[in-house]
Amino acid sequence: MVIPESPPVAAACPPDGATKAEAEARAFKRFALAVYDTADIPAACQLLQGRFDLDVNLVLFAAFVGAARGQLLTEANLEAAHRRVDTWHHEVVRPLRAVRQHLKTRSAPAPDSGTAELRRKVQKLEIEAELIELTQLGGLLPTLNAPRASGSTVERATAAIEILVGAQCGHMTHDEERDAVAAIAAAAAQQTKVNE
Repeated sequence: MVIPESPPVAAACPPDGATKAEAEARAFKRFALAVYDTADIPAACQLLQGRFDLDVNLVLFAAFVGAARGQLLTEANLEAAHRRVDTWHHEVVRPLRAVRQHLKTRSAPAPDSGTAELRRKVQKLEIEAELIELTQLGGLLPTLNAPRASGSTVERATAAIEILVGAQCGHMTHDEERDAVAAIAAAAAQQTKVNE
């Protein structure tokens, strides 16, 4: 995930008359952007993305469900989330990311000053695509039928992320993977506390 310079004003100021579902979807989007904008969280998310082929937006979704909603993710919840965003993620977000990365690291003519502007434009499109994906995940929240989780906010966020990782690959085997989950869960708990 690449975050915008600042969250869109519309996300920060819900219009009058917004439904509870719309307000929660906006709250999730603000939460996800704020957590990802926390020091060391992009690296933690990218580590999980690289090791387990996880969609960072799904990691942030799991963190929100655990920390802000106090719920555990179920297999049915994860299937619903994947149905909602997987096609978009694989057909739009990943190709844009691949082009952006190519423009940064590949052979001539990129990277050079002539391709830098194109890279910035592609990055802007990638951000827009990621924000659309966050909106889609936020729209799933009102239908989420998940059991209540026990423990502290950090423990609940950790459990929800671990369920996502477990569904994707089985289990974590390295301390740095567990440290990445712990960092994301701590940032999620802190963001939840800020929003209370």
